[in-house]
Amino acid sequence: MVDRVYKTDIPAIRKSLEKLRAEFARFDPTTDWTKLRVDPLLRHVKLLEQQLRLQSKFRLKRGVRMFHSDLVYFRENIKGLNKVLQDERSSLERKAKRLAK
Repeated sequence: MVDRVYKTDIPAIRKSLEKLRAEFARFDPTTDWTKLRVDPLLRHVKLLEQQLRLQSKFRLKRGVRMFHSDLVYFRENIKGLNKVLQDERSSLERKAKRLAK
């Protein structure tokens, strides 16, 4: 079960991070979240994907907790980055409204 979840979630996480990278590129935030969090997370995910391809013939039998913790780590970071992105959008909208007045 963990094999399947891990092998399908890691590519999905990479796609989410790539989407976040593109979204952050549309804004000019005071903090460079792409460089600070998105790029390091992407490197980590790509490394795990590479390892999965190399080890695809093996099943995950031991250390399942460590693999689960990877997924939790990525999900929490993506959730936090989405919150930051939402805040950036809100801030941009408020600035646009102020300038329009």
